[in-house]
Amino acid sequence: MPILDTRVPAVLLRIDRNPFHHGTLGAVRSLGRAGVEVHLVADSEGSPVRRSRFVCAMHPPPPPGSSTAEIAAVLRRVAARVSRPAVLVPMDDASALAVSRLGEELTAGYLLPKQPGALAERVADKAELAAVCESVGVPHPVTLIPDSPAQAAAAARGLGLPVVAKWSRPWLVPAGTGLRSTVVVRSAQEARALYSRTEEAGSRLLLQAFLPPGPDRDWFFHGYVDRCGVTHGGGPGRKHRAWPRGAGLTTVGRWTPNPQLQDLVERLTEVLGYRGIFDLDFRRDAAAGRYHLLDFNPRPGAQFRLFEDGAGLDVVRALHLDLTHRPLPAPVPLPGRAFVVENYAPFGALRPRSAGRELAWHAVDDRAPGRAMWGLWARHVSLRLTQRAVRLARGPAAADPDGTADTDGAAKAYGTVVGPPREAFRTVVGPPREATGTAVRAPQVTAAAVERAIRADPTVVRPRGEPVPRKDPRSARVPTALASLPSGSPAHSPADEEKASSC
Repeated sequence: MPILDTRVPAVLLRIDRNPFHHGTLGAVRSLGRAGVEVHLVADSEGSPVRRSRFVCAMHPPPPPGSSTAEIAAVLRRVAARVSRPAVLVPMDDASALAVSRLGEELTAGYLLPKQPGALAERVADKAELAAVCESVGVPHPVTLIPDSPAQAAAAARGLGLPVVAKWSRPWLVPAGTGLRSTVVVRSAQEARALYSRTEEAGSRLLLQAFLPPGPDRDWFFHGYVDRCGVTHGGGPGRKHRAWPRGAGLTTVGRWTPNPQLQDLVERLTEVLGYRGIFDLDFRRDAAAGRYHLLDFNPRPGAQFRLFEDGAGLDVVRALHLDLTHRPLPAPVPLPGRAFVVENYAPFGALRPRSAGRELAWHAVDDRAPGRAMWGLWARHVSLRLTQRAVRLARGPAAADPDGTADTDGAAKAYGTVVGPPREAFRTVVGPPREATGTAVRAPQVTAAAVERAIRADPTVVRPRGEPVPRKDPRSARVPTALASLPSGSPAHSPADEEKASSC
């Protein structure tokens, strides 16, 4: 393990209210095991993360939807309590963007990478990311930004149904609206109806071409770019399982060498001048063999611990070493190393544990968070099953309150299809391409499906509250959304875990 400067504490900031954010626990453990004093600015009520023996102190976070000034005030109060400069690690999109905006204002109490201008906000914004990819020649799905409901309907037809609909700034979507950050729409009418809720969502609607998922198509890349522009502490990984299936958060991932993806990422970060931690999601176009960049998250991804290498380096340790002017060890890649999120992939967690695998929650040197997670997860699953049964019993309208099919299972399935004439829309990003002709059948929901919905859930709950694997979560159609979050929380679903998180 690299020798970190233990005189310099770390402050982890997370604004969202997701109690199952295993990436936060990974950062707590990574820095705490290296002897760093870890302060956690996050919601502590009911969260298993607060049980970690490596948390030095908990601090109340700014509420969801806080202004930049309110977030700055919270961070100043934490800095006063810590009483010496600390390395600041934002753990979700809202936190990362607030810290990026504050910049020089935080330098009195925190150590931060010097990010050029508003780059973090540009790459996190889905509309801006499409333009960034176009400017630097990185493959990205054809993206249209309509200016009216009629244009939204025309764009959906022109791209070739189904298409992916995204809100450009998903962290602004308010809770309780039924809006999701990303959905697949299957008709022009759905696209029109979704556009009509633009003001409610708080950001622009994007429509993107659809590329279906498949084996060996979903990849991610984590890393830390130091002051000199050199990437450390990460690498390419392949999603073996995701929740929901074909999209969403990585439940089983494996460190997999990929020189083509490595070259693409290093060229992208070099051209942008990016500095700091990043988490990128890609989908490979099977026909052309190209990797399309789906998301650029300017913060640690939830599965970053997959990439702890043979020298003990990961992205948060690389950040701490670089900002405290300590030497970063030479990389010692460990291809084949695996990462399993056991509440979403219980079968993967039950297999005999190999030396090259890490579990998200369970650790022999920090057992309390894993035990607390299962108790909280059992209550969460019970609540979700009850809510789902009630919705299905009421019929399709209740099961789909926002007027769009339940499509989180294909939330990132998009890519190469033909777009309509460019002049018909305010913005078109990406060259026209050949149509794939791929379509997805909308799920049929009836009251008789209640029992099937219960059987489809990946876990069942024993009377003692101890979950037991029952069905492979990859076969479950409906994602387990975090319905137990407070009403003031931003919209959140497992498909967002890689983003806010991924979350």
